[in-house]
This record gives sequence, C-alpha cells and structure tokens, in this order.
Amino acid sequence: MRHYFSTDFKLGILGGGQLGKMLLQETRKFDIQTHVLDPSAEAPSRFACNHFEQGSLQDFDTVYNFGKKVDVLTFEIETINVDALEKLQAEGVTVYPSPQTLRVIQDKGIQKNFYTEKNIPTSPFSVYNDLKALKKDIKSRKIELPFVWKSTQGGYDGKGVKIVRKETDLQELPDTVCLAENLISFKNELAVIVVRNAEGQVKTYPVVEMEFHPEANQVEYVICPARISDKVAKRAREVAKNVSEAFEHVGLLAVELFQTEENEILVNEVAPRPHNSGHYSIEGSFTSQFENHLRAILNLPLGNTDSKVGAVMVNLVGAENHEGQVEYKHIAEILAMNGVTPHIYGKKITRPFRKMGHVTIINKDLSEARKIAEKVKGTIKVVSSP
Repeated sequence: MRHYFSTDFKLGILGGGQLGKMLLQETRKFDIQTHVLDPSAEAPSRFACNHFEQGSLQDFDTVYNFGKKVDVLTFEIETINVDALEKLQAEGVTVYPSPQTLRVIQDKGIQKNFYTEKNIPTSPFSVYNDLKALKKDIKSRKIELPFVWKSTQGGYDGKGVKIVRKETDLQELPDTVCLAENLISFKNELAVIVVRNAEGQVKTYPVVEMEFHPEANQVEYVICPARISDKVAKRAREVAKNVSEAFEHVGLLAVELFQTEENEILVNEVAPRPHNSGHYSIEGSFTSQFENHLRAILNLPLGNTDSKVGAVMVNLVGAENHEGQVEYKHIAEILAMNGVTPHIYGKKITRPFRKMGHVTIINKDLSEARKIAEKVKGTIKVVSSP
C-alpha cells in the first residue's frame, strides 16, 4: 500500500470552496499533504491546505501545471478543463473521479443519453442545439407544455433550469444547447450518496429527502433518513449503486432522484463529488461523506455509511436584499439549542441566496429534529453588516 500519512505524498484539490474546506478537515485529521487551486484569493480552503494557488480551473496550462505537482488529483466542482485532466492521467497522475466520468457528467445532454444507453430509469427528454429547434417541436406538438428546460452546460443550484409553462416563458431563456424534459409528477425529491473505491468496493448512504425553497430552487432542508417506505428506500439505493457502477466512478457520487406518484425511482442528475445532500453525515454518520471520498480516491477500505442518529440539515443562504460584508445574526441562540451544529463556510461577502453555511440538527426523534430545524431557519439570519 502507498504511504499517504505524514509523508511527501501530495493530494491536489481543484476548487477551494466550502466542499474543499470540509474535505481538508479530513486530510488534516490524517496528516495528508494538500495543494489547492482556486480562482479566488478569498477561497474558503486557502487556510486549511498546505499549499494554495490562485488560478483558473478552466485554463488548460494552469490545471496541467498544478496537476504535475501532485500524486493524486481530485475536485470539488465540475467546471474544470477536462483536456488537462486527460493529459495528466496519460502522464501518470492519478485523477479521481476520472476525466472520462467528468466529461459525461459535465454535459447534461450526454449524461441523459448515458442513462438511456445503460438502462437507468430517467424522465423522457429531447436534446436541442438551439431555441429555434425547440420552438419548432413545440409548434408541431412533439413537446407538450409544461416541460422542464435545462441548459446542458454549467447549471447548478437551480440556475440553468426553468419550468416552461407557456410559450412566452421561452423569451426569458438563453439561446443555447438545451434539454427539454417531461415534467414529472413526483411525491419526493430524494438523493443517495454512493462511494466507490478503485478496487470496486461500493457503499451507499441512507436515502435522504430534500425540501426545496420555492423561489430560489435551492435545497432548504435535507432529512436523513427520508420519510419513505423500506421498499422505496431499497430501490433508491439499488438505482444509485447501478449508476455508480455504470460510470465505473471512483470517489463520491451524489445521485439525485425522483420518487414518482407510482413509487417509481427516476434519476434526475448526478454530481461526482461531495454534495450538499451529504453534509448531514459530518455529525449524523459513522463516516462522513468527506472522509469516505478521501478513502475512495486513495483506494483505502471504505468507512461505515450508517447513520448514528436522525439528522436534518438546513442550508444557510444570504438573505434577500442583502449584499456586502456578512453578519450572522442570532447565531448564539441556535448554539443554545440541543443537537445543533453550525458550519460557516468562510465567505466574507453575502449575496441573496448565496450558500454561506449550513446547520446540522441531530436527534433520535427525526420529527423533533425537523421541528428544531424550522426553529433554526426562523432564528438565524445571514445579512450584510450595516
């Protein structure tokens, strides 16, 4: 086995946001040397790593030159120059998840076609090169309103996604390569974190249920375990595992799912990295998603994914009409509540709906945890200093 702990081994992380920061808590626990690349001089990860570099994640030379300094390379964001990753891989740098996996996932059109090829259940869809082609199919009734419009590239946290209910909604859309997906009538939006190491050992975390903010289209609460039947939970974990094995993915894969009115499980989309839907695992699980990502990319035995206790995660996002130096109001009040742990990401500037942190509430009684989560949400405010 390779020696990673307290040695000259170097782990490179592309992206220095909050996911990188939380991953670095695990590398510090194991005394693994880390290099981080991020475009922002104010990146949350800059203090927690051994070496920080500021630079573009989309620039071939920047990513390539950074990757040549490390032994294993991973990432916490998908918008990376994949050509540079492929060249590094060809020259002997271990890159996990693989550039081949990332290339499929980066483009939602390619991702959806991949599910069809691999017989993975997903909502019916069509891919269009531009708005003109989409409008033509609407006119000829090949596409029925309403439907879900998605940009094939670059969408996240509700951006690049819109429900088209009437033809005039098309006027607000950019003229770009896009997907039109059937609007699914669903009971629940679920997610499963899958972890897989290079030897092919696979584990799934319990199914979580996601409650969304109606305006921002961002996850407001993540509830673990999801309030669903054992049969549906078993099926969701099976589907998520099948997705991971189809990708031959190494590391963490967050699989977002719909539970339809008929209790079918459909794959919505995936993220090949630690994910918002797994943050509860820091306090709630025997092994956090971040530690298991590290174990997987270093081809170490995977940790126990079971929950120690019921958990609800609340996203802390910037309040509307507030932009500027951040202030967390009433944080002492939530710290006084039982089982409540805030995580502050280290972003100095708040903007409306910007993810600034999260709070985990753990309790043996899940319904009690959900009540406390509501109280937390109503108490703490992420505002700009006057």
